[in-house]
Amino acid sequence: MTTPPIKAGTTFTYNFPINHSGTYWYHSHTMLQEQSGVFGSIVIQPKEKALDYDKELVLMLSDWTNEKPKDVMRTLKRGSEWYEIKKGTSTPLNQVIGRGALGAQIDFWRQRMEGADIADIYYSAFLINGKQLAEYPNFKPGEKVRLRIINGSASTQFWMTFGGESPLLISADGLDVTPVKRNKTFIAIAETYDFIVTIPQSGKLEFRAMAQDGSGTTFAYLGKGETLPAPIVEKPDKIAMMQEMARMKMKMGAHALKFQPKKDERFEMKEEYGMEMDGMEMDHSKMDHSKMEMPKDSMKMDHSKMDHSKMNMKNEPMQMEGMGMNSEYTYDYLKSPEKTSYSQDTPVTEILLNLTGNMNRYIWSMNGVPLSETDNIKIKGNEVTRITLNNLTMMHHPMHLHGHFFRVINKNGEYSPLKHTVNVPPMEEVTIEFYGDAYGDWFFHCHVLYHMMGGMARVFSYETPRDPRMEQYPVSKIMNEANHFYTWGTADVASHMAELNLTSSNLRNQFNVMAEYGWNQNLEAEVTYERYLHDYLRIFGGVNVENETEDSLDEIETTAIAGIRYLTPYLFNLDVRIDNKLRPQIGLEREIMIFPRTLAFGMIEYQADFGLVDDLPTGINYGDELTWNAGLEYFLSKNFSLMASYDNRFGAGGGLSIRF
Repeated sequence: MTTPPIKAGTTFTYNFPINHSGTYWYHSHTMLQEQSGVFGSIVIQPKEKALDYDKELVLMLSDWTNEKPKDVMRTLKRGSEWYEIKKGTSTPLNQVIGRGALGAQIDFWRQRMEGADIADIYYSAFLINGKQLAEYPNFKPGEKVRLRIINGSASTQFWMTFGGESPLLISADGLDVTPVKRNKTFIAIAETYDFIVTIPQSGKLEFRAMAQDGSGTTFAYLGKGETLPAPIVEKPDKIAMMQEMARMKMKMGAHALKFQPKKDERFEMKEEYGMEMDGMEMDHSKMDHSKMEMPKDSMKMDHSKMDHSKMNMKNEPMQMEGMGMNSEYTYDYLKSPEKTSYSQDTPVTEILLNLTGNMNRYIWSMNGVPLSETDNIKIKGNEVTRITLNNLTMMHHPMHLHGHFFRVINKNGEYSPLKHTVNVPPMEEVTIEFYGDAYGDWFFHCHVLYHMMGGMARVFSYETPRDPRMEQYPVSKIMNEANHFYTWGTADVASHMAELNLTSSNLRNQFNVMAEYGWNQNLEAEVTYERYLHDYLRIFGGVNVENETEDSLDEIETTAIAGIRYLTPYLFNLDVRIDNKLRPQIGLEREIMIFPRTLAFGMIEYQADFGLVDDLPTGINYGDELTWNAGLEYFLSKNFSLMASYDNRFGAGGGLSIRF
């Protein structure tokens, strides 16, 4: 984006002025390399030491998977439940019913959501400086140690706690904050926090970092002797979260892939989705945004008479009756030691970015438009750009802007902190702003690596010449990195039949191959191309090959087919089609996780033949065919399952299901 990629076997030297000190880090931005460990810390020491401490230590948090990152992305794209099963964080139907949460689950299904989600991936280990347990015994009792903590994970956010007395938080994202004693602290991906801790007189201090979903913990120990344990953070309760979201009447399901990506519908989207609370939102329903002359996502506002220095826009989550679901995810504890506000005469451009996502296809976007389908957001120099980040998804999104610090507007008003990354909790809104004093193109993205590669990113572009070194690397090529094809398949080998399914898909296009063969010589195969019009609706066309009755492989019939496929509320897959013999067909299928490793599935298809092309037998007004099956699948591992089913064409049987 700002410098050319470093090709294999070559060297690139970065030269930049050092304008500030602090704790920072670097990482690769080529595809998924960051997940494989291409990152490291950068510490810039101040010219003069202003704080009282004896030593310092960098603690780099990270997550590690034994899988290839591309395979991780493929697993997410295919909608597999395996990672939740492996982590023990799935919410199968038996547990939901046992907790009295069936009503909440049905409400989620109605909105095309499986359930509450916190983290997507199973990790083999969580690490501190490359170790699951890091020991630093050389610190002496009474020493004050500055811990420079960096979250360099690909997709894990952590709750941090400290043994002994509460540490002193002194810096966030490399910049000083007003010191505050704070123990339990949430660190989003890409954030850095500096704490001063005191080594206990007897014993060693424990530092704990628990993955946000409670699926694992990593530790560091400072000093020698008996352990002064850090407080243990309670694991989140996903079923209780579902119940609370349903009680708050959250409207979910905002499109991650819009029907008209070029149409500006951000205000309508903000109005339609989120918490259904009267009087909380501005009514934009009567405004004709389509006629506004402005870059997509942004609008110019005349703030010349407004005193921005007095702004006290709280981003603290709204407290709901009975529970503040996101009450701990606030930045109100961060206060800049100096005023960060801008002159009231500075022009301001407002940008609304709704954060949107689709877990079923693992597509992430802003305002329902993924990176590859959008234009650059123009940033004007010598002006303030104010961005409202409105999260319409069930997941946290740590949003990071390259090359800038921005104000995170909180209760401290003109002393709101400066950061380069801000976490936006589910169904919450955060406001940031920065002064445009850079040049060229800068990346703004969710720092969950797989969300970024799923499309949740934008390019901020100043109206200045582009770096000539980037001529061979157009922005459009970089933007298309989030629109790659991923391919996966399933093969079932059972006592009564065999089935093969292959899928290759990017954002809008999907190719499918399906073949079924019963040991009673009943055969059906189908090849289709699909075009996604939006998240839930696609049109398709292709070829179907089948025999009409069992034991009749010499009577193969080939037909052209076309139709629509639609993901309905309650997560039924609807298939409506017609073939070249003008025979209409409707199909419906669904699968539900009923136990922690057990999936129930079913399918029904009905085809009618009115004799519009081929003549029907004498005395018959129309012919029809009903096909159905139902079964169970038990997950043995990521790639293998046991399955049993009954199909009205093939009979009953069981066998092995293989995913690849």
